[in-house]
Amino acid sequence: MIDRTGSAAALDARILAAVADGIDDAAFDTLARDIFAHQLRENAPYGRWVRSLGWSEERLPGNWREIPAIPAPAYREAALAAFPHARAALQFETSGTTSGRPGVHYVERAELYDASLLAGFRRFMLPDGARLRYLSLVPDPAESPQSSLGYMLRAVAHELGDDGGFFLHGGALELEPFLSAARRAQAERRAVCIAGTAFAFVHLFDALRSAGISLRCAPGSRALETGGFKGRSREVERGDLYAEFPALLGIPQERVVAEYGMTELLSQHYDVVLTEPGRALHEGQRVKSSPPWLRVLAIDPVSGREAAPGCAGALRHVDLANRSSVVAVQTEDLGYALDETHFVLLGRKPGSLPRGCSLDAEALAVLHAR
Repeated sequence: MIDRTGSAAALDARILAAVADGIDDAAFDTLARDIFAHQLRENAPYGRWVRSLGWSEERLPGNWREIPAIPAPAYREAALAAFPHARAALQFETSGTTSGRPGVHYVERAELYDASLLAGFRRFMLPDGARLRYLSLVPDPAESPQSSLGYMLRAVAHELGDDGGFFLHGGALELEPFLSAARRAQAERRAVCIAGTAFAFVHLFDALRSAGISLRCAPGSRALETGGFKGRSREVERGDLYAEFPALLGIPQERVVAEYGMTELLSQHYDVVLTEPGRALHEGQRVKSSPPWLRVLAIDPVSGREAAPGCAGALRHVDLANRSSVVAVQTEDLGYALDETHFVLLGRKPGSLPRGCSLDAEALAVLHAR
């Protein structure tokens, strides 16, 4: 039954329990629909939009798959918060658009984000329980507090290991400080996690090759690659990029994990190379999985319905940690499901938005209505 009276605090307590203890399919379904009912009432722009689609407190989704998903670009169009967003504990900005206007994800309580990101990271990046030193090729959160990725890696280093430093400042890679930190860890035989966007690793590998330098990180080291070619003038095939990790860092390719997340979500998907090496690839493509409180659907671009397993569609995410914003988010990213918990990310089809994913003028008017 949908909870029409549950407070934000009560929902948050249930979500934190799901993150800490796991959650089965039936409980996920109930909690996701309770969160939707809460957001319909409390998130004014989202509530107006879903009511325009025919949903109401009298007509609620029958299961979590039916929850209407806001297109990710809507975060640029309205303050999608189920609370007065001026009191947000955290707010993160998307990468913006050609017009320069970023989207903003307002987070009412840091506790939900912290619990989700740490539990997901521990599950997929640290199945061996290792305490690593973290060398981060992402914007320093002290300089870029609006970066959800910087916040995430600072939290991971603080709670799950040691902070070896952030080596991207003013948009530029600081090679010498990175080399100093990496060599110190190497001399101490301390395993590291080198984390960065794909584009940051391209810059790092270019610099190492140019200087004739290769590192040999300690056994147990691994790398976290977080995507990030969008809007860049240069791209490198991931197979070519990953081949550089053993050559230049001494990190085997099977210990390079690609994370799939976004500012509009507070939880992340990961490759299963460390947790399920026997099914790390499907037809040459890396397989990803999600923590129990995050589910993904592939939506057929023609019918707007869930695509059959193995058939490509636009990825839709239902994230219980998004209680204070929107629980269901539709993206432009393409992929296909293998089963209830595993999928393959195919990337983004340039210039193409599946039907139902873009915001038309009427939808924008609904979001902006007062």
